[in-house]
Amino acid sequence: MTEKTIWVVDDDPIYQIIMKKIIHKSNIFSSAYSFTNGKEAIDTLKQIILKDEKIPDIILLDIEMPILDGWGFMDEITILKSRIDVPIQIYISSSSIAIEDKERAKNNTGILGYMCKPVTLDDLIKIASV
Repeated sequence: MTEKTIWVVDDDPIYQIIMKKIIHKSNIFSSAYSFTNGKEAIDTLKQIILKDEKIPDIILLDIEMPILDGWGFMDEITILKSRIDVPIQIYISSSSIAIEDKERAKNNTGILGYMCKPVTLDDLIKIASV
């Protein structure tokens, strides 16, 4: 079994705790990292690329965050794509019910899906098996 890494990019500390428990319970991921905004995650990704370390397999990305939101994160990761040699599965996990957000996610080729919070154990198992 390959080791899978998941990142949760979300500014809600309660949601971070919930996701940490669900991720642990799933027994799918060898490591999980949390970031409170898109800038933290992008800065870490840039460091990983420079050091040639393990790129995350899955990123659960919130839309509404301070400093750099989910859409800003997607803009930044698009710029980095040429330096990333493995696919990253990015899923929006949001409490937003705005039709525009769902449409924007659907029309972004870098986003594989849109999940409403909270992401469940079943959701996690399903996306990890892709």
